[in-house]
Amino acid sequence: MAMLTAKFCAPATGVRSPAGARRSAPARRATLVRAAAGSYADELVSTAKSVASPGRGILAIDESNATCGKRLASIGLDNTEANRQAYRQLLLTTAGLGEYISGAILFEETLYQSTTDGKKFVDCLKDQNIMPGIKVDKGLVPLPGSNNESWCQGLDGLATRCAEYYKQGARFAKWRTVVSIPCGPSALAVKEAAWGLARYAAIAQDNGLVPIVEPEILLDGSHGIQTTLDVAEKVWSEVFFYLAENNVLFEGILLKPSMVTPGAEHKQKATPEAIAKHTLKMLRRRVPPAVPGIMVFILS
Repeated sequence: MAMLTAKFCAPATGVRSPAGARRSAPARRATLVRAAAGSYADELVSTAKSVASPGRGILAIDESNATCGKRLASIGLDNTEANRQAYRQLLLTTAGLGEYISGAILFEETLYQSTTDGKKFVDCLKDQNIMPGIKVDKGLVPLPGSNNESWCQGLDGLATRCAEYYKQGARFAKWRTVVSIPCGPSALAVKEAAWGLARYAAIAQDNGLVPIVEPEILLDGSHGIQTTLDVAEKVWSEVFFYLAENNVLFEGILLKPSMVTPGAEHKQKATPEAIAKHTLKMLRRRVPPAVPGIMVFILS
């Protein structure tokens, strides 16, 4: 299901040749641009539908080794690969997990690990109809020229990494960037977040991975819920503009939006009904109907 875009270029009229004669404008030509999904288009659509299947959700166990070490320390265990393996095996081999979980986001180490009896973790997941996923961003760093805002790094070498992750059995990817309302957000930060997500999504699809698109609107601040709605609509508008510019196949992506809430320091808390109303309003206004799934993560 490749997407094609036509670009038309027409020169300015009245341009003269060096001899002074008027040149006739050449006929317009349509240039077909291959969608980022390429030969993986059908598989991407199938994967996205499977992860977004009704009644199931995503298990996010992509914590770093350092974070995993904190969990182990809380029960008196050393942060060794063997202990991390045992912890992840406990989660990924849970009987009946596939009844409730459609996809699991793994840390890179976990993607390459196996159970103590030699079965690959990715095969444990596939046996329960759970799609293995992988976190591919390299974290947030300061964005020069902004209002103390951040941008997400990781595009360098991403194509090579995605190709290797696909070979290992991963079928979707996750990339998280953030937007801060108290910091503006600046036009630069919004554009950087949207462009980075779009480039990541195109690269992931080109290597067979369904991209989860996640521009997180941070909860920091004392602003009201209407401000959050306005910013979220602006951010998602930019995101989908650049996704289209990068020829991303909308049927082969998944979204992970933030709920539309007041800032954490706002004097008046919003009701669950108000949060639901504003979040659905934002999604209906900004998300194309071709997108197959909007995901909620189940944190371990």
